[in-house]
Amino acid sequence: MTTPVTTPFSALIRTASHEQHTEAETSTFMADLLGGRLGVEAYARYTEQLWFVYRALEEGAAALADDPVAGPFIQPELMRTAALERDLAHLRGAGWREGAAALPATAAYAERVALCARSWPGGYVAHHYTRYLGDLSGGQIIRDKAERTWGFAHKGDGVRFYVFEQIGNPAAFKRGYRERLDGIGGDGVERGRIVDECKRAFSLNTAVFRELGEEFALRA
Repeated sequence: MTTPVTTPFSALIRTASHEQHTEAETSTFMADLLGGRLGVEAYARYTEQLWFVYRALEEGAAALADDPVAGPFIQPELMRTAALERDLAHLRGAGWREGAAALPATAAYAERVALCARSWPGGYVAHHYTRYLGDLSGGQIIRDKAERTWGFAHKGDGVRFYVFEQIGNPAAFKRGYRERLDGIGGDGVERGRIVDECKRAFSLNTAVFRELGEEFALRA
């Protein structure tokens, strides 16, 4: 008798959300930013939008620390809000909070994250996964481009968001993270909902890129 092969949940999420992930990665705004066609103000505005999203992610983390589903993913070495605030102080000056404004798409994104944090741990994990594993992977390309394009010091202020000082081996950390995803319990319906929320997270991120692209197209 042959034992059926079960696809790991982490692989299922990655495969099922591939289209939405690719759409986010290949947005016009991100292509222009990484291609050096936008100035440092566009990078600062993008960083500001990230602050709203990560604040929602991390303000909801404490209440989920003991949750059996979300708790294993709440790891202090991942937290990004303080690094974003340091970057924004460097990019915008000490009074950056006074002028910080969320785009409509960013507000909707942060609101969805906060809702999941309050009421659905599995959905929170979906947003946690799409953000933090992306930061550890493709985010490093953004850091490298920002350093070379705008002259930030290597892993210094302006790109602190992308520097995970407490994670010595990112590849090993990501393997461990995927193992935790594979260990998520629940029936097929709940896992399907989590996959759908991953897709939604990427789509929310794409909407932010779209609005950023529109904003800076008007400035051109």
